[in-house]
Amino acid sequence: MEGINAKYVSKKISKTRWRPVSSSSLQQPDIFATGSWDNEDNSISIWSIGENGVSSMDDEFEGDPQLLCEYKHNGDVLDLQFLDQDRIVTASSTGAVTIFRHHHNSQSLSVSQLWERAHHYPCDNAPCTGVVCNSPEIVSVGEDGRIMLFRADQEGVLCTIEKADSSAIHAVTFLRTTEILTVNSIGQLKLWDFRQPGNVPSQILSLTGDRVPLHCVDRHPNQQHIVATGGQDGMLCIWDVRQGNMPISLMEAHTSEMWEVHFHPSNPGHLFSCSEDGSLLHWETSSNSDTPSFLQDGRNTSIISRSAIAPAGGNQSLINAWLTGNSSKGHLETTHMLPSQMLSVNSLDVLGQCLVCGTDGEAIYVNRHVPI
Repeated sequence: MEGINAKYVSKKISKTRWRPVSSSSLQQPDIFATGSWDNEDNSISIWSIGENGVSSMDDEFEGDPQLLCEYKHNGDVLDLQFLDQDRIVTASSTGAVTIFRHHHNSQSLSVSQLWERAHHYPCDNAPCTGVVCNSPEIVSVGEDGRIMLFRADQEGVLCTIEKADSSAIHAVTFLRTTEILTVNSIGQLKLWDFRQPGNVPSQILSLTGDRVPLHCVDRHPNQQHIVATGGQDGMLCIWDVRQGNMPISLMEAHTSEMWEVHFHPSNPGHLFSCSEDGSLLHWETSSNSDTPSFLQDGRNTSIISRSAIAPAGGNQSLINAWLTGNSSKGHLETTHMLPSQMLSVNSLDVLGQCLVCGTDGEAIYVNRHVPI
């Protein structure tokens, strides 16, 4: 697997996220954050693959992730998101939501805000399973079925949907400024509008049949009504929240739980997923089709696996083609982005041509030349 740098960190990595870069610049990301889980002492860490992180030591290669700073984290890091260039929000297995500030000059981290028991049961803490940011607003979800809305500049809670779900909520994403989408442990997607009174979702979508837990959700960056989900059965589902309550495409992706799925933020004809089965997949339409097969009936989709892939370019027609789900001529190509391994790939993030992921094998993998 050419172009991949592996860094062994002696901790199981639960989350990896690139620090955002200015949308107006052509700069590639060079700073990312990680969170750990299932270790005696967990932490969040800031890493560099840029000039700051190049070591003069003989045993370090240029491009290898270099640790800039870290901070002890109370509980497992169950989610991690950048609020802006300087602040990182974490979700903890203790139920806490924390904002950390990265001080660039001193390369240190500090806690700037803490909501200690954001998620809880009557007599115990409940894990906070997910956070999503639209600065300055932060939304958290948890196993207690609560949805919490915070502002980074306020100590209190802006809004609580107390009994949003009788099941554990596993992940959340913003659809629009006032709308979020959650996925839960019985295979449901629920759309919530903070402008509407009461604790009822404005829409519920689900797969018929087995109530397979959903673990992850991501929104198309340009078409907010298109979302991708993954869950316990390893299937990749694409949904259009405007059309009925069933997915518009359903594809076999992984042989075990899918932990994360992400559209490429600027080239959404490309999509990435990672799994308990130790794989990380890059999904893209073949060059002989204008229609992303994510939108075609999954049963008619031919999925090709290959170890190397040609650059597909940033064809803007792909973006509009997400809505044309009636073509059967195209097919989908998937690329395995990692060497074969047995342990879970828990998290991934992609920005520009850079991909980072973290594993239960106590390793971080970085690819700076993803063919987008």
